[in-house]
Amino acid sequence: MRKYEAMFILKPDLKEDEISSIAKHITEPIVKNQGTISINEVWSPKRRLCFPIKKYKDGIYYRVNFSIEPKAIEILRQNYHLNENILRLLISSLESN
Repeated sequence: MRKYEAMFILKPDLKEDEISSIAKHITEPIVKNQGTISINEVWSPKRRLCFPIKKYKDGIYYRVNFSIEPKAIEILRQNYHLNENILRLLISSLESN
């Protein structure tokens, strides 16, 4: 298993219960693919973006640190791209090769 950090930019007009629902949508695929989550939090409640993304000038930053097999990363990306409330995502490895 390798350690990863995923940073998501969510739509800024989401309510608290919608953010909780998206957090569940983010963590479920990790757990289903035998991953373990160490950090799962809203990193920044509402932040101004450097440039508009899908016509939004602000975004909610959400961070998840987890351990999972490298082959499952592509499955996670496919799941996350289906959610229209996620404007952008970045999954980076915390370990060097």
